[in-house]
Amino acid sequence: MKAKTFIAKSLLLALVACSSTPSKSELDAEVRRLCAIDGGIKVYETVGLPADKFNEYGQINFYRATQGENALGPEYSFVEEIRYYQSGNPELWRSLYRVIRRSDGKTLGESIGYSRRGGDALGPWHESSYGCSQEYGDTLLLKRIFLK
Repeated sequence: MKAKTFIAKSLLLALVACSSTPSKSELDAEVRRLCAIDGGIKVYETVGLPADKFNEYGQINFYRATQGENALGPEYSFVEEIRYYQSGNPELWRSLYRVIRRSDGKTLGESIGYSRRGGDALGPWHESSYGCSQEYGDTLLLKRIFLK
């Protein structure tokens, strides 16, 4: 009898763990809606650079992600803003990356994305997440602004 109870409880737990809670589903729908409104990459001006400014993978070699606004050196400002719409579990946030030329203050491009994390049943597993398509992020933005 104990084995049947254990199996029944295990199946119930697995069912709960695999199901999507209403708040998680609602936040995923909100991520899709927000991504459709302003998610993605917008490039306002490209910058041609000599080949020695790129690494073997075609990425600029002067980007230092840990340097905050100075991540692109003295010529360009790199702005990263994270805005939480909902904190806790689950959470929803907006990520914005912007490249600004310091000499004239012009925005060269920006990348906006939305993400949801959490909202799952409690357990020893990692939280699920959901976000905009792959068409956003700092690396892709820089690749589209700085050209060989």
